[in-house]
Amino acid sequence: MATGDDMTEGNSSRVITPYEGTGHREWDDTAEVSAPLSLHRTTVSKAWVDYNGHMSESCYLLVFGDNSDAFFRYIGIDEQYRAEGHSLYTVETHVHNLREVAEGEPIRLTLRVLDHDAKRVHIFHEMHHGTNDTLLATAEQLLVHVDMAQGRSCPMPTSLLHRLAAIQQAHATLPRPESVGRPMGIRRRG
Repeated sequence: MATGDDMTEGNSSRVITPYEGTGHREWDDTAEVSAPLSLHRTTVSKAWVDYNGHMSESCYLLVFGDNSDAFFRYIGIDEQYRAEGHSLYTVETHVHNLREVAEGEPIRLTLRVLDHDAKRVHIFHEMHHGTNDTLLATAEQLLVHVDMAQGRSCPMPTSLLHRLAAIQQAHATLPRPESVGRPMGIRRRG
């Protein structure tokens, strides 16, 4: 279980996800795909708590990022994949903070694939309290597959597209979350 206390390694100033160095899962075409995927659990770290006594807004995004990293490894993207010059980059994120969560409390995350094409993946995260299952936050993200040397988008390999198609098909049975695609703004009465 990831704790988040080790956001940095040694004197390094970069963010380290709990899954770095763990490789990726081997894909099994015969295995059932969970709907939604449940790949990441953690506990709210002291380092994530702000002056209001609960998890800071930036740390919600940090935890969603860790959930994305668990997903990347599920579909086959790891250090070796990135060393070969490709990765998924986040190009847009909409976070909805719904409830507070305090230091030491357990959280669990789910992820569903809403859509994908040759270069993009549209995903949706849900963060739940690990004990009482209260929905704490959601994040909708659009990811793009990139050629890191060229600094531009590029098509995903067939193997990755095959895995995403299988996941999207399993997740198509789930109801579409109400917040997906919802614009931000101040609602005013007539």
